[in-house]
Amino acid sequence: MSAPILVDARGHKCPTPSLRLRKAIQTGPAGATYLLLATDPMARIDVPYLMEELGGTVASIMTVAGVLRITVETPAGPTD
Repeated sequence: MSAPILVDARGHKCPTPSLRLRKAIQTGPAGATYLLLATDPMARIDVPYLMEELGGTVASIMTVAGVLRITVETPAGPTD
C-alpha cells in the first residue's frame, strides 16, 4: 500500500477543505487514499457527505494538536 496523497487545507474555512479534497480526488488516481489536513471543524461534517457523493469512504477522522486528519479512500477504477 502506498502512502496517502496529502491535501493540506489548514487555515482555510468551509468549503475550501472539501473543495481541495474533491479536486485532488478528481485529478488523482482511482483507488487512492488521501489524507486531508484541516483546521476548520466543519470538515468533520462536510467530508463524509463528499465521500458519499463520490462513492468513496472515510477511513478515519482524528484530531492531532488541533488539526483534523481525515483519511479517505476512493473507489478503484473500472476493470476492463
